Amino acid sequence: MAHHLYTDETPAEVKNAKGLHLVTQSTPNGKKVQIMLEELALIYGTTWTTTLINIMTNEQKKDWFLRLDPNGRIPILIDNTKNPPFPVMETSAELLYLLKFADKDDVFGFKDELERSQALQWLFFWHGSGAPYQGQLNHFGKFAKEKIPYAIERFRNETLRVYGVLEIQLSGKYSGEPRDYLAGNGKGKYSVADIGTWPWVSGWEFSGLEKKDVEQFPHLLKWIDRIAERPAVKTATGEKYQQK
Repeated sequence: MAHHLYTDETPAEVKNAKGLHLVTQSTPNGKKVQIMLEELALIYGTTWTTTLINIMTNEQKKDWFLRLDPNGRIPILIDNTKNPPFPVMETSAELLYLLKFADKDDVFGFKDELERSQALQWLFFWHGSGAPYQGQLNHFGKFAKEKIPYAIERFRNETLRVYGVLEIQLSGKYSGEPRDYLAGNGKGKYSVADIGTWPWVSGWEFSGLEKKDVEQFPHLLKWIDRIAERPAVKTATGEKYQQK
């Protein structure tokens, strides 16, 4: 046992896990890694075990979790095939870790360096410039004890702005060629760039946006629907990851 990673407080299913182990809740961030693992399972037969926690109880702020992710955020991916076990925090890093070590054929990545760079650009764009805005919209619009109109309006506008950035890419506004996916030549290829973005954007209704707000992004809406039909996405966002 890696004594610095696991303690008596660590849930047995976490510290006794073999292979890959995911600690998650089915939030937008949790869904990113859930989707990636389910996609890999269909292609390669990838296996892992899962611990579901409830972040509303602050389980992720306890010492056992902070040893694995000092930032106290789900999901956390632990690779127990390494000695000592190797924890990976931050969803984009987790997607790229799985891409490196579990996707030998780059089914969800790219071998061409320029296409790979494009995928990283869009993955990082959403991680740094998309999710934070929509996350704050969720907080101030749904969870804050005090409703602050300025904050809600600011993060609503910024969320719609970054949706507009995605629409530019998918519509081919400047390239002249509409795309099916965010990265890759031609119409693009479904990749970690899409996996890292879709769980947030597909939740626009939860964020308090209305149909009239997003109708200005027709290519984005088609992209949402296209990815939602993937079997792995349906599994990763479904009952399997719901708290019992």
